[in-house]
Amino acid sequence: MKNLLKTLPILVLLMVITSCSSIRTAADYDKNATFNDYKTFAFFKTGIDKAEISDLDKRRILRAIEAELLSKGFTKSENPDLLVSLFTKSQQRVDVYNNAWGYGAWGWGGWGPWGGFGPGWGWGWNQPTTSVSTEGTLYIDLIDADKKELIWQGMGTGYLSRNMEKKEERIKEFVSEIMQKYPPQMQK
Repeated sequence: MKNLLKTLPILVLLMVITSCSSIRTAADYDKNATFNDYKTFAFFKTGIDKAEISDLDKRRILRAIEAELLSKGFTKSENPDLLVSLFTKSQQRVDVYNNAWGYGAWGWGGWGPWGGFGPGWGWGWNQPTTSVSTEGTLYIDLIDADKKELIWQGMGTGYLSRNMEKKEERIKEFVSEIMQKYPPQMQK
């Protein structure tokens, strides 16, 4: 029982850390689009300007998208086949943890109600702790430049980093995970 109580906080911490690093992705597309015909791209400034994120993050996202498209054989062009747009959403998540189950919850770290070391509440251990994190969603839209119609939309949702060194890495990870869904694997 003591070993379980010692390892339980570590297991909970590992679950929180690993759940924060995953990105959930999805994509939707026009089944009538011929994706093999698209070879060039440009960014759709009008759509990108509407994204409610900092200009620094916009540039990070656009660089990551450009790198992914170039690696897929696309060419950036003044007369593109595809226009690339994006938008974002974010929400704060607040988790409250009640630490009453840990050491001190039943007197293991403090004095019990009978004046001795034993069952009872330890002092200071029953304080709830909070964790605030930001979950963001990035949408990448690919628009047929001639028809001005959306042909593909990729979406990624996950937790964002506030650490500036890790932010660019996390943005690249988001874009890479989303762009793995392009081109769509169409049923024959």
